[in-house]
Parts: sequence; C-alpha cells; structure tokens
Amino acid sequence: MPNEYMIRPALRGDDSFLRRMLYEAAYWRPPGGGARAGDVGVVAEDETRQPRGAAWFRLLSTDNPGYVFIDESIPEVSIAVLGSSRGRGIGTELLSTLLEKAADAGFQALSLSVSKDNPALQLYEKLEFAKVKSVEGSWRMSYRIRDSN
Repeated sequence: MPNEYMIRPALRGDDSFLRRMLYEAAYWRPPGGGARAGDVGVVAEDETRQPRGAAWFRLLSTDNPGYVFIDESIPEVSIAVLGSSRGRGIGTELLSTLLEKAADAGFQALSLSVSKDNPALQLYEKLEFAKVKSVEGSWRMSYRIRDSN
C-alpha cells in the first residue's frame, strides 16, 4: 500500500502548525489532555496582559513515565518564554515562583531536562538544580526542596 502522504522539511511558515503539534505531543493521552489534578503552573503576562511565558510541573507514574521520570513523588518541570521576551528575568521569576509552589505543596524535589547548549542551563544552575545524568546532548537535572522548618 503506497503512502498517502509525503514528508518534507519544516519551513518558517509551519510555525503555527508546529505549535499545534507540540500541544498534541504533550497532551496525547486521552481523555482530552490539558491540565489535570495535581498539575501546578504559572504564567507571566506583560503590561497588556499578554502571556509571555509559562512554567508548570506534573506528577507522572511508573506506568506512564515522562522523559525525566525519577519516581512518582517527584514532578517534572516544563518552562518556556517567548523568544521576544527572553533575557528579561521572566524565566527566573516563573521558575522561582514554581519552586515556592512546589515547596508549599509539600514536594521534596523536582526534575527537568535541558539541552546542553540551551542558555537556560545557567538559570537552572543558578537556582541550584543539579546535573544528574547526561543523556543524548541533554542534562537531566533535579532540584532538592529544602525544608523551611
């Protein structure tokens, strides 16, 4: 049976479709995907109330592990800031707020993955994420939440 589709390189004009595909990749599990119980997220908005970045964490299970899965008690972090808004401290504020929320929720640690050439690596190290393992051009990192008592 011949293919009923063709494969071509992604082009600049594909940006909108690629964003949609990123959403589909992140929320492929039924039913409906999106935020679920236990998810915690924060969004940065500019003075016109336009979203400029977001950070969130999600607990996953042994049966349904994520890319940086450590165990069922350690949520995985995702963070992104629009390219036009990077370098302004938004990522630092988002991640710092998310770390506070994780501590308030009683978590002991968080995990994330970052490409070794991603400038965000400096942010994670500044906020005391530790490199745990090198995997295919990325660092898997963890953050140990200190008990405030």
